[in-house]
Amino acid sequence: MSAWQEKDNKLCREFKFKNFSEAFAFMSRVALAAEKMDHHPEWTNVYNTVEIKLSTHDAGNTVTDKDRKLAAAIDRIIG
Repeated sequence: MSAWQEKDNKLCREFKFKNFSEAFAFMSRVALAAEKMDHHPEWTNVYNTVEIKLSTHDAGNTVTDKDRKLAAAIDRIIG
């Protein structure tokens, strides 16, 4: 899995899993962390792949510390 990359004023990362069930379980864990932080990702899921893009809408859709903190929380979830 790759590291977070900043593209088009967003922190981006792709995660691949063994199957859809593992991908969905990961998304569920991320959703709980995001809700707790009141900062929600833009993401997509196709079968075993989850793509996440983080930016702060209140700051004009740019990357802020809020995004970096959520990215770090996601990194802890993925292990």
